[in-house]
Amino acid sequence: MTVNADPAELAKFSELAHRWWDPESEFRPLHDINPLRLEWIDAQCPLAGRRVLDVGCGGGILADSMARKGASVLGIDLAAKALKVAQLHALEAQTPGIEYREISVEALAAEAPASFDAVTCMEMLEHVPDPASAVRACAALVKPGGWVFFSTINRNAKAFLFAIVGAEYVLGLLPRGTHEYLKFIRPSELASHCRAAGLGLSQMRGLEYNPLTRRYKLSGDTSVNYLLAARKA
Repeated sequence: MTVNADPAELAKFSELAHRWWDPESEFRPLHDINPLRLEWIDAQCPLAGRRVLDVGCGGGILADSMARKGASVLGIDLAAKALKVAQLHALEAQTPGIEYREISVEALAAEAPASFDAVTCMEMLEHVPDPASAVRACAALVKPGGWVFFSTINRNAKAFLFAIVGAEYVLGLLPRGTHEYLKFIRPSELASHCRAAGLGLSQMRGLEYNPLTRRYKLSGDTSVNYLLAARKA
């Protein structure tokens, strides 16, 4: 099986792995948005007692918080250094109900289909060569009636200005080169991938950043960052 991953992307995040849990590091945006996305997920699919998969978990920021909500969480990623950081943090913080594996989502889908109550795939689709393949694998991994949650970046002029020029070059919220514009995904494209994979769309929300207050909020504006919730029939 050809692995659906870009070696350059994996290397990029591996180089920064030791900084995942520093809230003032390059990963500050992930720390800042995590409470918003956690509550959004939990509001639609209460996490306590659920078996949850976090795809592209990186250093484990979302996976750890979902476990603390009472979920049994498996985090998967192909960036080995980031996974080691996630595992070390779970040990140090004594996070209950969490484990990590270095495996692709497609390989896990072949190994353990329909095994999870919910699957999260946040800030990952814009970093893989074939996002539709990742969506299909996420759909295969969730049980009938289960939830799949995605977040990614829209592809338009405003998204280029805000997510690349603004976030990477002007405000310095992210390292330069974090994102490639042509890998951004329009909501219509992601919705189409979901439908083709047997997922019914439930909700879409935008994620906005105010550079003056340095705060994020969920909104109806999906023109830049957005989250999509889908459910398997």
